[in-house]
Amino acid sequence: MQATDHADDGIETGQVRHAIDRASALLHGRRIAVLTGAGISTDSGIPAYRGAGARTRANPMTIQTYLADEAARRRYWLGAHLGWRTFTTPDPNEGHIALARLERAGIVTGVVTQNVDGLHLRAGSSRVVEIHGTMHRVLCLRCGQVFDRRAVADRLETLNPWVTTPERIELNPDGDVTPESSEGFVIPSCTVCGGMLKPEVVFFGEFVPAARFRAAESVMHASDALLVAGTSLAVNSGIRVIERARRRGIPLVIVNHEPTRADAWADVVIPGGTSPVLGAIAQQLISR
Repeated sequence: MQATDHADDGIETGQVRHAIDRASALLHGRRIAVLTGAGISTDSGIPAYRGAGARTRANPMTIQTYLADEAARRRYWLGAHLGWRTFTTPDPNEGHIALARLERAGIVTGVVTQNVDGLHLRAGSSRVVEIHGTMHRVLCLRCGQVFDRRAVADRLETLNPWVTTPERIELNPDGDVTPESSEGFVIPSCTVCGGMLKPEVVFFGEFVPAARFRAAESVMHASDALLVAGTSLAVNSGIRVIERARRRGIPLVIVNHEPTRADAWADVVIPGGTSPVLGAIAQQLISR
């Protein structure tokens, strides 16, 4: 496989439009699995870790730090609380909606997403594997009880009535903000066993749960093409999905502004924005 058709940006360029036509012809008549990353949500106002305009942070939360350092947990929970309502309120964009349309048309078999924002589900996709978890649920690390994030947020505000959300919020890629101080902040505990709570997301240094990756594999096994959108594939969980496609020898199409770790394996690479490109691909596949 050889990746070609790299262009500057934008669907208006002839090379990108040609690549969209090639991708649509390659995907036509196939059952398509989709892998998405942060780049598909940037048009909804959620920042990405990498690529043009990405925001970076020096010390993202690791599972080791979260478990061992109470002060770090306090900072994390305060920052996460200040940002999560803003993080979870953006609307799905054209890219999310295009994939939902393709699923309803019987073309897309499912979406495996590295995102934790829930936008695929809100756009109408029904078979979504959130491989890195979701910001909408909270898990007790002792007894396994799962809580709705809204209920935990209400308890957090009761325990910390002094916490107020700033009028202007600059979100980090994780959906949190950086608090000035977390002194005196009280973290809610599990109402069932009193154990430590953690958002149901995969932190840096943490393994994707085996059952969740098996669900991603089932999407792949039900498909005979893979469409990758909005990810540089810098995280190993995404590469593992790509490897499943390579082993089966199925066509691979990548849509991403920046080069990815899998470009050399792809049949078609489209270096444009996910919203216009996925919208154009959906239009071509559904109208054929």
